[in-house]
Amino acid sequence: MSEHTEDTVRAEVRAWLAENWDPHLGLVEWRNKLADSGWGMPNWPPEWHGRGLPSELTRVVEAEFEAVGAIGVARAGIRMLAAATLLEHGSAMHKKKFLRRILTGEDTWCQLFSEPGSGSDLAGASTRADMQNGKWIINGQKVWTTSAHHAQWGLLLARTDWDLPKHRGLTYFLLDMTQDAVEVQPLRQMNHHASFNQVFFTDAVVDPDHMVEGLGDGWKIATTTLMHERRGADGLRRWEMGTDRPERAYVEEREELATAMAPYKWYPQRTGRVDLVIQRAKETGTYDDPTVRQEIAKLLILAKSAEWTARRAREAQVQGRNQGPEGSIGKLAASHVARLGNQVHTLITGADAMLTGEDSPLGGVIAEILVSTPAISIAGGTDEIQRNIISERVLGMPKEPRNDTDRPFRDVPRNTIS
Repeated sequence: MSEHTEDTVRAEVRAWLAENWDPHLGLVEWRNKLADSGWGMPNWPPEWHGRGLPSELTRVVEAEFEAVGAIGVARAGIRMLAAATLLEHGSAMHKKKFLRRILTGEDTWCQLFSEPGSGSDLAGASTRADMQNGKWIINGQKVWTTSAHHAQWGLLLARTDWDLPKHRGLTYFLLDMTQDAVEVQPLRQMNHHASFNQVFFTDAVVDPDHMVEGLGDGWKIATTTLMHERRGADGLRRWEMGTDRPERAYVEEREELATAMAPYKWYPQRTGRVDLVIQRAKETGTYDDPTVRQEIAKLLILAKSAEWTARRAREAQVQGRNQGPEGSIGKLAASHVARLGNQVHTLITGADAMLTGEDSPLGGVIAEILVSTPAISIAGGTDEIQRNIISERVLGMPKEPRNDTDRPFRDVPRNTIS
């Protein structure tokens, strides 16, 4: 491909949009046009619905789409985690079968990693996959699975060898979530939402060609998925908002986002809502309290530092640099911001922060902050896991002593019966 500059890319995408963008098209029809053109994911390889452009030029393309109000490819939920994983590790069959339908939004996905018996120890997964009559048979349980209730496909980490050490006995599969052998049950949270699910597999079936890479490669592939997830843990993006325009494509996009983003509607509260702090201090008359002002200053400084860290991570991604531990740094920083935001809102509002209902502070938003912020220190890998990653991969410190990594997994003590 010839060398591209910002000016040439801007001219090309502008001309293509002028000829092709039509908000009266159906959403899937329009996104198929995007997939054919490569402008939906211009940094992807040309053979897989991209244009092979340097990642830094994607901003030029996005700016031209925004200028005319053109809708992009489907991004809500964990679709892009699935796409990133398949681009790096998937076979040609996987890419052909799934990537286009991810971009058009025809398939939704979920991430089947966490288990009730292993907590943050992802490598301790005991959901098992056994080869029987030429098929992989899956039995076990996953938990904290966002959007499992409406997903067609799942990214599944399962144990295929109990005689190898735990990291080496895992394999990565693409699981059809629509089969009867998969049971999804919602989990009610203490903030009254039900974003997560527990998923039970009773002789669920996976075709051999839906195994990603080779037998025992699951840990390596799951690490790729998690690093992409942590890079996106600093907040929700603008494409998750939609517009109120009446044309067909916009209407269908709003319907898609209403379903896809429903599990995430409380996520602003789990970040600590730093944006509400000064407003609340003024409303409650605590703005001139020196103790309150000092805590607000601490929070704003920490939040701005975390924002810069997140921007550096996004810039690295735009430049096409390999995934690294910066995602863990940003994830840990977000946890500290959320906890301090929780404390500052409590300091400002006092005992009323615990009230819910129409007459409570901000219609219950402050109370929802208090019960939602613990989630950010758990989801996507606990703070303790992030500290281990940072200490080992960034600071070069010795690994935490373990006694379960070198012996067969079946001999490792755990709190579940396999």
